[in-house]
Amino acid sequence: MAVQEIDTDTSKIREWRSIVTLVVFVLTNLVVLFPFHIPIFIPRPFANFILDSLSAFRVISPRQDRPKHDDQDKQAGESKPFFLKLNFPLNFVTAPLIADLFLLAILAIGSKEVHDGTIGANNISPLDIMVFFITLAYIAISIDASGLIRYLAFKVLQKGGKVGGRLFFFLYAFFFGLGSFIGNDPIILSGTAFLAYMTRVSSNIRHPRAWIHTQFAVANIASAILVSSNPTNLVLAGAFEIKFINYTANMIVPVIVTAIVLFPFLLYIIFADETLIPMSITMHELSEEAKAKKPVNPNIPHARGNAEEEANEPGNEEQGKLLSLEEIMNPFLDKKGATFGAVIMAATLVTLLAINGASQTHGEQPVFYVTLPAAFVMFCWDVSFGWIHREETRGIARKGRQEYEEARAQRLLEEEQRRVAEEQERQRFEPYEPGLVQSQSPEPHFEDEHPIQTDSGASRDNSTNADDVIRAAPLESSISMLLPQGNKLEHGDPSTYPVSSVNEKQGSTHSRASQRNHEKASGISSAEVDEKKGVFSQRVSISERISQEVKIAHRDGKNRPTLISLIAESYTWTQDTFPTVTAVLAHLPFALIPFAFTMFVLVQALVTKGWVQVFAYGWDHWVNRTGTVGAIGGMGFLSVILCNFAGTNIGTTILLCRIIQTWQEIHRQSEIAISNRTFWATIYSMALGVNYGAFSTAFSASLAGLLWRDILARKHIRVRRLEFARVNLPIIAIAMAVGLAVLVGQVYIVRGDEPYANPAP
Repeated sequence: MAVQEIDTDTSKIREWRSIVTLVVFVLTNLVVLFPFHIPIFIPRPFANFILDSLSAFRVISPRQDRPKHDDQDKQAGESKPFFLKLNFPLNFVTAPLIADLFLLAILAIGSKEVHDGTIGANNISPLDIMVFFITLAYIAISIDASGLIRYLAFKVLQKGGKVGGRLFFFLYAFFFGLGSFIGNDPIILSGTAFLAYMTRVSSNIRHPRAWIHTQFAVANIASAILVSSNPTNLVLAGAFEIKFINYTANMIVPVIVTAIVLFPFLLYIIFADETLIPMSITMHELSEEAKAKKPVNPNIPHARGNAEEEANEPGNEEQGKLLSLEEIMNPFLDKKGATFGAVIMAATLVTLLAINGASQTHGEQPVFYVTLPAAFVMFCWDVSFGWIHREETRGIARKGRQEYEEARAQRLLEEEQRRVAEEQERQRFEPYEPGLVQSQSPEPHFEDEHPIQTDSGASRDNSTNADDVIRAAPLESSISMLLPQGNKLEHGDPSTYPVSSVNEKQGSTHSRASQRNHEKASGISSAEVDEKKGVFSQRVSISERISQEVKIAHRDGKNRPTLISLIAESYTWTQDTFPTVTAVLAHLPFALIPFAFTMFVLVQALVTKGWVQVFAYGWDHWVNRTGTVGAIGGMGFLSVILCNFAGTNIGTTILLCRIIQTWQEIHRQSEIAISNRTFWATIYSMALGVNYGAFSTAFSASLAGLLWRDILARKHIRVRRLEFARVNLPIIAIAMAVGLAVLVGQVYIVRGDEPYANPAP
């Protein structure tokens, strides 16, 4: 990569485009910190035109609310609003992209900023960094998908026993050691879910706060050791041409000392509460029968059937605890996949360190030349393993999906029964009107036009042929909406359904109405009559009806395939056939790619508009007044604060690296050298700050924080912003104080006051 001359001119900041660029940068980071939605109102006819056009091209299914239904709603006095409201998200993905497009539109940036923010400039190559990180992340997440991390955590749980402090220490050391090698993302993915389950099945851990916050902090502390563990480390090492082995050698002592000193503070001061870390942990016991069961592969969709859905329903707390207990005490482990993945990861890291250390400073090859082939080998293993075991995984998924769909249909029937019972109870005291018969209807219309959605994404149209429409009693109408006769007759085999012909229903409608009048006059309620007649068990049982409903839904979904339905079916097929590959690809941080590229472009806009030069002169004044110790303290504090307000720790690293590079150029032009000690003290204090800053005051301080919050929310653990900041403030204060203090001693021992000249540390 060609090294461009760094501009130190600050006169451009007086231009209006420069001022707008700074304002846009600040606003973008505020949106990343506080995401929200913007309502967009679209005229209903225009929206209907778009939907109908997409439907005509068979991209989506036909709309269910046809214009004729809108007319009928108007006749019935129900008018729909003219505008449809769409909520457009402004978050860490969309906000930087919109900012870049806006700056391009006003000509504040051009092709140079876009090129330098994507291809790279001055030793920072966003494209190489993203390819390296995504490919290495595939290997790490594949190891996680094999169940290795949860299995090792289960073994740690067994070793720790029921002593609260000892188990807390074992898990602390386990997450730190594992995070040092594979990074924080796999620890967040598996470790967070494991702790959520563990604290749920413990009867005397009142809140998981101590365990989940400690895990999040120690995972980010550990990620500071290796360059490959965090994309921020990749940006920093590339910007200043630091060898991977030299980076680790300078970071390992402050990080390990931080981990050692932080633990007693967490256990005896910050979380010194029996309800958080009990002296003795009481865990629910898993039965021998459950222990003997074959572990369930969580990568296979619906592998547990309807168990997870039932566990999430209100009132099923005990079943949820049993499911959580099975997750941690009977974990799934793919031994072959875990072993192969561990070997690939170890070989990749060793090769990276060896090649990076042996290469020359200039002209070295991109590091993804090592990780990309390794990830491809891991991908081929996952695909081959899935294909070999496809019959088994498909069978498990098929059985679980059927159980889920039958249970869902059962819930629909039960809800309909309750609704009808309430309607009948309400109508008991109203004048009775016999059912109306409508033998011909040019435009059939049901009370509920919404289709029944199945798990596979197929939908059923409730419309039937005109000759088949009958306005029956409320209960029969409700069942006909759940089990429409039109589709059943269309697919043949009419004898298996409650009503075999329209004529039979037409011939018996008046007699049933007369019989109901007689029953009402005799004081017999319609609910009692329905119970006696067995309305829900005519010809077939409920279970048979549910199975028929599920089968029909699948058949109807294939009558008119669309692009969306084909994609959904293809995704379901890949989930069933290649569960590991699908799970790994679903968890890869792809959202990091557009965010990183757009943030690089925004920072390049600050560079070309003179703002980075202003910040660099300000940093130079600070260092001249405070010296090496001030440089360490100032950069550490600044990097932690900016993680919360400058587009996560990745955006902070990009901005600070450009500022330090400009600071170097200022001293080169003035021929006043920076001391070797001060320069590297600044660099490594920034490395500590951008890694530790992930667990400071905002979830958006890192993408790992957003992932951590979402995983906890899915496990019914809500962590609010104020609580996150309140708990993390003492942790980040202690961690930064210890890390920076150790770094001060280290640079004074191993670094001298000679002028900085060599780019290698």
